[in-house]
Formats: sequence, C-alpha cells, structure tokens
Amino acid sequence: MNYWLIKSEPKKYAWSTFIKDGHTFWDGVKNYQARNNLRLMQVGDWCLFYHSNDGKEIVGIAEVVACAYQDPSTTDERWVAVDIKPVAPLKFPVNLSTIKNDNQLEKIGLIRQSRLSVMQVTTDEFNRIIWLSEQAPNE
Repeated sequence: MNYWLIKSEPKKYAWSTFIKDGHTFWDGVKNYQARNNLRLMQVGDWCLFYHSNDGKEIVGIAEVVACAYQDPSTTDERWVAVDIKPVAPLKFPVNLSTIKNDNQLEKIGLIRQSRLSVMQVTTDEFNRIIWLSEQAPNE
C-alpha cells in the first residue's frame, strides 16, 4: 500500500461534502508532477485529505477505489482522475503549523512542495500524522 496527500479547498470540495457524497473522482489536476502521482495511485492506497487555503489541516483519510483514467473535466488526454471514497475522519485535524513544527515531518512534501496538490507520503509520515491526530490539540 502507498500513501498520498491530496488537497482541496474546503469552499470548492470540503471533507463534509465528501462524506455526504460517499465517493468522488479526483479531477481537475493540471500540474504534471501531481498528474504523475495520480497515475501511480493503486486501488487500496490511502490518501490524507487536506483542506488547503482555509483551514490548512489534514481532516480525514480516503481510499483509492479506481486507478487513473481520462479526466472527465477535459478532453485533453494528458490529464487523469482517480476515484476515492472516505475511510474515516481524523479524531483531531492536524494543522499545517503542527506539521511544520514536528521534527519527524521535516521532509514531508507538504512543506517542501507546498503548492503541489497530490503528493506521496512515506509510511512513517502517514503514521506520524495519524499519531498526531489522536492527540488532543495543544498536547
């Protein structure tokens, strides 16, 4: 299993909407590196769902349920989408400030490539985020 981080502006597509929908396709990615990451996703991989711009926090876990296919929002063959479904919300959201101040996450792509909308995370980074999400804020 691989782990990923996907970003969405809550005003565009929030975790709460995702939960209500129960399933969605991740489309509209127009960055080559992010697109390449979508192409690498496999069924069963897990994604950290990050609210960008407003909130700036990881709020839940999603699972890839369909591998890359032609992005339905464009006829341009270069772009792809994947299907995802919610797995679970995090007990407590993990905000960007917490991530930036955690020595074990100093190399996470969210800090190094802050504008990239789809990025791989290591197993250790994923597990650290989950651990942080179990801690009450300000602990």
